[in-house]
Amino acid sequence: MGSRTLLPVLYRNRLARLQKLLKAHNLSALLVTTPENRRYLSGFRAVDPQLSESSGFLIVGDQTTILGTDPRYEIEAHEEARGFFPFIYDRGLEGSWDKIAEKINGLKRLGFEPGGLTCQFHGRLKKILKKSGSRLELVPAADLVESLRVRKDPGEIRSIRKALAITEEVFREINRSLKPGQTERAIGWKIKTLIHQKGGDGIAFEPIVASGPNAGRPHAELTDRPIEKGESIIFDFGARWNGYCSDLSRTVCLGKPPDRFRELYGLVRGAQLAAQTGIRAGMTSQEADQLARGVIEKACYGRLFKHSLGHGVGLATHEAPSLSPVRPVSLETGMVVTIEPGLYIPDWGGIRLENMVAIGKGRSELLNTDQSFYEF
Repeated sequence: MGSRTLLPVLYRNRLARLQKLLKAHNLSALLVTTPENRRYLSGFRAVDPQLSESSGFLIVGDQTTILGTDPRYEIEAHEEARGFFPFIYDRGLEGSWDKIAEKINGLKRLGFEPGGLTCQFHGRLKKILKKSGSRLELVPAADLVESLRVRKDPGEIRSIRKALAITEEVFREINRSLKPGQTERAIGWKIKTLIHQKGGDGIAFEPIVASGPNAGRPHAELTDRPIEKGESIIFDFGARWNGYCSDLSRTVCLGKPPDRFRELYGLVRGAQLAAQTGIRAGMTSQEADQLARGVIEKACYGRLFKHSLGHGVGLATHEAPSLSPVRPVSLETGMVVTIEPGLYIPDWGGIRLENMVAIGKGRSELLNTDQSFYEF
């Protein structure tokens, strides 16, 4: 069933916290299928190649620590998830289930992550349990591990800082080399290459390089459009380091910025600073969003701020909490979030500026070192 004594202290502590949640929800154990949650609880680093293909799962209970995976990850299962019983389904999950059935025989209510389990896998699992004669009840249990991940420990924050430092170094190099005629796509590929060259695990998400009218789209995709002087160019990208993500947005203009750029940039920067210095533990995510949105609404540009102020970052680029004007949640010490107000004008362009902060009781801590902002 796995041995807790072999688990590194970090994972023992995380599993102990999860066990309290399981008891509170009257669950015998939790089936963990979300890649980030698997890694958070066990150290198993494999990712799922696609939605329909799983790299494995955990079954975690009071006396149960099982890592199930197929032979592709057998070596990693033994090396990375110390203290977990490695269940290798070498004859497929159905054909190998007898290896694990006796180890979960005493379980009655098994929680599963509805957001991290396909209907197909859920159906297969129900058939396996029925065929084996198990009376184990499958119970939806959303966001249990996510509620633990939302507050970062010092080691996690150090990894995020390192990922962000790599990202900022890449931005500085990209910014220095910008010339009219370079295409968004070519710059995007250069960002990916530099992240690897500077020590990142890889990109945190597909980079955004949006120029001219493309910058009017908050989530623009790379195109073959060449960048030009006098237009806004939004960069939004991040690196991973030790599994943890960073997220950075900067907006630049080649040559002398026109008056409209200067006006909107100054407004967005003011909104960013208002939120960055005002956000703290104890306020709601809605209140945090309003710190920036209020600045922009006062200038009568509220309708052009088309997304929330920011989001949590950790093992995933987007995770709790969401700094949204709807569905408010209470902000807590140790949360790491982005502060990224933006304005987007169709057929013209846009401005987005993004920093990352670790929320504190008093003043929150800025994690960025890059200060390459225009001062108009």
